Amino acid sequence: MEEQKAIGQEQETMDWTEHLGELRNRLLWTLLIFVVSFGVGFYFVEDIYRFLERDVEFTLNVLGPFEIIWVYIIIASITGIIVTIPFLAFQLWLFIRPGLTKHERKVSLMYIPALFILFLLGLVFGYVFIKDLILGFLLNLGDGLVNEMFTARNYFKFILQVTIPFAIFFEVPLIAMFLTSLGIIDPMFMKKTRKYAYLILVILGTMLSPPDFILQLLVAAPLIILYEIAITMSSIVHKRKMRQLEKLNDS
Repeated sequence: MEEQKAIGQEQETMDWTEHLGELRNRLLWTLLIFVVSFGVGFYFVEDIYRFLERDVEFTLNVLGPFEIIWVYIIIASITGIIVTIPFLAFQLWLFIRPGLTKHERKVSLMYIPALFILFLLGLVFGYVFIKDLILGFLLNLGDGLVNEMFTARNYFKFILQVTIPFAIFFEVPLIAMFLTSLGIIDPMFMKKTRKYAYLILVILGTMLSPPDFILQLLVAAPLIILYEIAITMSSIVHKRKMRQLEKLNDS
């Protein structure tokens, strides 16, 4: 009996080791894709720079040779993140795939292109709307008071800080749907924690925007709307799941 118990524990340890090894390999492949896409972005950095600079109304400067390297790194990093996101999602899907049913595999695989599309939409939203909103406010503060000089490094760092968080926040409804389909969360839980979520989102809005109350509300509003959309999407998935369980019980 003790020998069987010891064998079972050893088998369980081996399973965990195999799972961790598989996860490590998939993360290493993801890291490789990031490095390759980072290199591609580094190679085409001049074209990307010209594309992002075309609507800038002021001159971008550099204060030293090393700042040029930082511009390259920031632009290449954005390229690497955009390319790596769908690959990372696919690798995570392959990792959890053995534990899913045939239906769950088919449904969850559809989340990957949607994840990528929402990430891009978040980037575009942050770049087109939030960036101009915050930048316009900051420029108006200094109008007529100081001589404005912008470095390329700080400008692209600013773009990174504004766009990436919104790209991540745009994933919230999809993540809520996925976690609901797995039974980890449900819409009732999200509604109960709504006030805490709002508080966190308002705090994030203050972190992403300058210290102006109206501007902070304008930045926090899309985040709150995304959370409400997440609740709605979670409710849709939860109701569908309940109907499927009722059909199984009736049969």
